[in-house]
Formats: sequence, C-alpha cells, structure tokens
Amino acid sequence: MSEREGLEKELRNLTFSASQLKLDLHDLAEDLPLDWERIPEVARRTHAAYARIAELRELIAALPG
Repeated sequence: MSEREGLEKELRNLTFSASQLKLDLHDLAEDLPLDWERIPEVARRTHAAYARIAELRELIAALPG
C-alpha cells in the first residue's frame, strides 16, 4: 500500500468516526440536562478527530501525483 493509499484509508475511516462523534454531541445537546458530564470528553474527541482530518487532507494534498 502506498503512502497516499494509507493516508486516504485513514481519512475515510476517521471521517466516518468523526461523523458519529458529531452526532453524539448533537444527541447530548438535545438531551440536556441529562449526561451533561459527558460533553467535555465527547467534544475533545470530536475536536481531535476533525483536527486530524484537516492534517490528513493537507498531507494528501502535499503528496506528488
């Protein structure tokens, strides 16, 4: 597997996971005040996932070809 293919595979998998995290945040917001304690953790994981997605997109764009 080439570097590009590996990064693209990671990006696809992470995009799916990040979408689920986004939905989890939305569900937490709708259910407030229930489970409000979980918001910081889910938000941290969501932020980290989207930061990595941005990083992967930059890495892929910088690859030749």
